[in-house]
Amino acid sequence: MNDDVRLRAVVEADLDVFFEHEHDAEAAARVRWTPRDRERFMTHWHTRILGDASVLVRAVTVDGALAGNVVSWWDEDERRFLGYWFGREYWGRGIGTRALALFLDEERARPLHADPFAGNTASVRLLRKLGFEHRDTIRDGDEEQLLLILPAADA
Repeated sequence: MNDDVRLRAVVEADLDVFFEHEHDAEAAARVRWTPRDRERFMTHWHTRILGDASVLVRAVTVDGALAGNVVSWWDEDERRFLGYWFGREYWGRGIGTRALALFLDEERARPLHADPFAGNTASVRLLRKLGFEHRDTIRDGDEEQLLLILPAADA
């Protein structure tokens, strides 16, 4: 396998794989995410992601196989956020770095925000490698999320 990383449009059949990724217990624990039931998951994807023209979403493939997704959206405070999810079999191989670099070539909005769980050191390291800077720490009980920002080029 040569790990040929590409982005493409998301198609309906991808959602089943994304649903499986979200239900991977280790992945969900790393990001502190409670997986949704199938109906809620599909409704979210159809309305909030695929159904929103302001959202940019791409499927990530590796050697033609679906590996995950990258998405950016506007929050209620008019900040542009970045999120991503990769199947566990694609972790630790540099695929996230290559996929996000491709995505950031397409997603030109800056500043761009990300808010990973502080304990997800691989994700934090990936974002920092791509130029995201730590701006704040958000605490919710015992949990901490970092607010990372990819600044505008002139910032």
